[in-house]
Amino acid sequence: MATTRQAHTVWEGDLLKGTGTVSFDSSGIPDQAVSWPSRADKANGKTSPEELIAAAHSSCFSMALSNGLATGGTPPVRLTTRAEVTFQPGTGITGIHLTVAGEVPGLDAAGFEKAAQDAKANCPVSQALAGTTITLSASLT
Repeated sequence: MATTRQAHTVWEGDLLKGTGTVSFDSSGIPDQAVSWPSRADKANGKTSPEELIAAAHSSCFSMALSNGLATGGTPPVRLTTRAEVTFQPGTGITGIHLTVAGEVPGLDAAGFEKAAQDAKANCPVSQALAGTTITLSASLT
């Protein structure tokens, strides 16, 4: 069964001086402020489309990797994934780097790397972002 999630943004003003609020309609998590200065320079307590993409990618990748490891007979105890989305004003998103550290009993580094590469290629968010260069560093803890 397909699921649909919703969020919306209300933006007021022009790009450089305006501000917006992102509302997470499906989950009800607290609204988050966005602005161009917070996107193109320092966050200053506000989020950005790139941070939201990083959150989506790190969680999707972790789920895909967890499933792949469990299906392969080596379920993880813990996975910690960081997604770094690089944004260049005037150019756009120039790349995403995933870093994952895993505690996976019974699996060697080569097996973990292979599972992580498979998750990177096959998680739905990676597939949605296929036009972007996605790199990966994977290590066991």
